[in-house]
Amino acid sequence: MKSLFGTRPAKIAGITSVILAGALALAAEQKKDTSHEGPQQPWSKWKVHDMDRPMAPVVTPGTASTADAPGKAPSDAIVLFDGKDLSQWQAAGGGEPTFTVQNGEMLSTNLKDPKNNKYLESKEKFGDIQLHVEFATPSPAHGDSQGRGNSGVFLMGKFEIQVLDNYNNATYADGACSALYGQYPPQVNVCRPPGEWQTYDIIFHRPIYKDDKLAEPAYVTVLQNGVLTQDHHRIEGPTGHRIVAKYPDKFPETGPLQLQFHGNPVHYRNIWVRPLEALEHQQATGEVTSSAAPKAK
Repeated sequence: MKSLFGTRPAKIAGITSVILAGALALAAEQKKDTSHEGPQQPWSKWKVHDMDRPMAPVVTPGTASTADAPGKAPSDAIVLFDGKDLSQWQAAGGGEPTFTVQNGEMLSTNLKDPKNNKYLESKEKFGDIQLHVEFATPSPAHGDSQGRGNSGVFLMGKFEIQVLDNYNNATYADGACSALYGQYPPQVNVCRPPGEWQTYDIIFHRPIYKDDKLAEPAYVTVLQNGVLTQDHHRIEGPTGHRIVAKYPDKFPETGPLQLQFHGNPVHYRNIWVRPLEALEHQQATGEVTSSAAPKAK
């Protein structure tokens, strides 16, 4: 006897079989691959080669600068100066910046009002960072020792990486270009001639305080023109002139970047920064925060 429902039961059964097969295939596809898995890592919650461990955020790398044009920052970087304006900056302590922008560059002096000069300070504050800065000392060169192409990059507004024209120009070693000023000279002198663009690539880890006491000092790595000059070096305390550096009883967790006015018109371009603490947390725990995710461009 022909079913009152015709071929519907058969069709339903066929559809059910397809759905079931798809679900089984998906389950098999999603089944954890443990073929490469090793023992538990004692320093993390993951096993060696654990397929459940989250992959790192994807970042598009930047491009290198040339003598004629600045490069492009990585996709997750905060661009602090791209040659257009000083909207990311203020005078140290607040107020309008006194540095001069011209021809896509920044000069560490006030051309409009030479008597009104202050350090330049980022509006945003940072802790652990990767920092890229490009600079060129004045050409032709004038002066000698500390009076020739002098400026500086201050991390957290406290720790200075010296900027100076040390191309055939002697000075005290802990005040040379790429020195941790007043503390440690660079490993090597890799300065280019006056007027040529140079690069700093800096990795900085802030000091750690616990219960209002220093638990771990700050550390810095510096590459000048692609050459290592400071190798994860301990910073002994905030920078000062003719003093022995030491840490205070209390210290902030973040601080601004500063560029120094020191009476010389040093040129700057292509300044960008990558905050690292959220990425360090993600690397250790697998927890991806919004601040660790690459920024949309």
